[in-house]
Amino acid sequence: MTETHQRGDLGPDQFEGKERDRKPVVLFLCTHNAGRSQMALGFFRHLAGEQAIGWSGGSEPAGRVNPSAVAAMREVAIDISGEYPKPRTDQVVRAADVVVTMGCGDACPVLPGKRHEEWTLDDPAGRDLAAVRPIRDEIERRVRGLLDELNVPARA
Repeated sequence: MTETHQRGDLGPDQFEGKERDRKPVVLFLCTHNAGRSQMALGFFRHLAGEQAIGWSGGSEPAGRVNPSAVAAMREVAIDISGEYPKPRTDQVVRAADVVVTMGCGDACPVLPGKRHEEWTLDDPAGRDLAAVRPIRDEIERRVRGLLDELNVPARA
């Protein structure tokens, strides 16, 4: 059993050869999977609830989630403190319906037949809480827009 499954996250192997109840699967990728993609995943899971599936990963995972990102999300009552940076795998990318990349450049794959979006956002690495708040707020705006495009009603 992988660490992902021990922590209770859904993994792509759970969908091999199975129907996913038509829930959209969105993968958020950034270089270190420690800031932007973790905040996006936090918003996505909070707003989508059980109506969609969200994952995150990085091309060069950091050792831990950025503490300023954790604090910024805590301010909006979303706890990402239990998350950890995960590597991006081709299997995860293939299993996703939508792949959202945030600054990982050529390290993030683009596969034919997948919906890809590049969100150009400042990297919160090395920034204090005050500097991370506007990044967090822009990520929330974009996640809400994505959910709307996917016809997934955002929870209040």
